Amino acid sequence: MSHQNCRIAVVTGASRGVGKGIAIALGGAGMTVYVTGRSDTESLVCLRGQRLPGTLAETADAVTRAGGKGIAVPCDHRDDVQVRELFARVEREQGRLDLLVNNAIQLHENLIDPGPFWNKPVELVDLLDVGLRSSYIASYYAAPLLLRTGRGLIAFTSSYGGGCYMHGPAYGAQKAGADKMAADMAVDFENTGVATVSLWLGPQCTERSAIAAVARPDTYAKVMESAETPEFNGCVILALLDDPQLAERSGQTLISAELARNYGITERNGRQPPSYRQMLGAPHSLHPARVI
Repeated sequence: MSHQNCRIAVVTGASRGVGKGIAIALGGAGMTVYVTGRSDTESLVCLRGQRLPGTLAETADAVTRAGGKGIAVPCDHRDDVQVRELFARVEREQGRLDLLVNNAIQLHENLIDPGPFWNKPVELVDLLDVGLRSSYIASYYAAPLLLRTGRGLIAFTSSYGGGCYMHGPAYGAQKAGADKMAADMAVDFENTGVATVSLWLGPQCTERSAIAAVARPDTYAKVMESAETPEFNGCVILALLDDPQLAERSGQTLISAELARNYGITERNGRQPPSYRQMLGAPHSLHPARVI
């Protein structure tokens, strides 16, 4: 495909889990997808004594098999220089960017343990670095490419934890921060053709959640029966990117399952994942004031 008729995406944190599934869905639409993470050809992540499966090489291959072109770019999102070089590479090789999915996050294995934050490892706060700050840096370097393309989307993967207590204050601050970052970036992108949204995903069918369901069956086993697949959310992001009304949605925090219903998107077996709005709350409405 030529640069003119092939859309380009970057999905951060795509060695496995949510990022991997989103990238595969984008590949199914014929997109060229740059996938980032630290696990290049060998997984570097362990949970509860188990090494989580998944590498960038495997994700890139899956994107290509789905019908797109997967490009693995090892990148530690704690390192701003590596992130800058990622987008410099996209510029050299493609000259454009249509979509950035900010998904990279540093999740500690004790995140879902019960108890107050001061009884858990202090390293749980690292998700404010890789998860919040890293999304700002990726967006910063992606912005010129998106603007050059003339129409594009930055999507943040967030959760209901941005509006209710979930997994403690560090996790909540990261999700609420992502929501607010999307809202404020939309102001800066106004009238440019580039939109930003934050998506509240429901429980996800991932390698990590499968282990969590075994570790905490009281909390997660039942929930996982109605969980979303990451590919489902990739289809939602695709529909957003193609939505003629995308500019009107810019800056909003949206519930992925509700968008899917509006767009007519279901899981492959026809199942419609539920919205947890009634149980966990709705996205906050922001005041329209602007202080420049």
